[in-house]
Amino acid sequence: MRVNVARIFEDTDYAKIRTLCEGNEGWTQVYHKNGTHVWVQPNDGDFHVIRARTVMPDVSAATMYDVLHDPEYRSNWDKHMCASKEIGILNPNNDLCYYAVSSVPPIRPRDFVMQRSWLDTGDEKLICSHSVCHDEYPPQKGYIRATIFKAGYRIAKHGNGCEVTYVTHSDPKAYPAWKKEHRPHWKPWIFPEQMIEFRRISPSECLPREYDQEVVDESRLDEKQAKIEDD
Repeated sequence: MRVNVARIFEDTDYAKIRTLCEGNEGWTQVYHKNGTHVWVQPNDGDFHVIRARTVMPDVSAATMYDVLHDPEYRSNWDKHMCASKEIGILNPNNDLCYYAVSSVPPIRPRDFVMQRSWLDTGDEKLICSHSVCHDEYPPQKGYIRATIFKAGYRIAKHGNGCEVTYVTHSDPKAYPAWKKEHRPHWKPWIFPEQMIEFRRISPSECLPREYDQEVVDESRLDEKQAKIEDD
């Protein structure tokens, strides 16, 4: 697979995703808790490849495969999804879709145009994706177009449930290009000598005190409502 190249996935493409999901060479485990594992793999670019694996003891491989595919059901489990739209198909096992995802300040939301490719051999199910372009879906206002170099799910039967492995190599974009044009060498968090002009604060300015504030019930306040009320 190649970024921005839309074509029918071949066996060699699926094999590459399978190797990333199952291989051990070059991976370093960085998290392991309650049966969930996370690894990272360095590469020549700015962003590591990330892999996560867990077991769903009471979810069959077929159900998990359907859940990950079904765009109408995605909003039930993907709380960060802002928009999702089917663009069209290349063939019955390769399609194009648009996906937009929310973020947390100061990071702006991202959007993607992806080719998805899938293969179900019975014992193993693969769902793969990478970024492509489409004439009708340029970067949308309010979003930064990110790049998925490669990503994929591998779903395999595990007892009465399934084992799910997800691997991704993506670039969220924006900051490196922005920084190149905005004081690229100004990084006081790295170069403390750049703080010479900063105002020096005395601890006496930061003594504990009580404030009278309106108490707001936030238990039923979603992110969009909070932003509206703050504005």
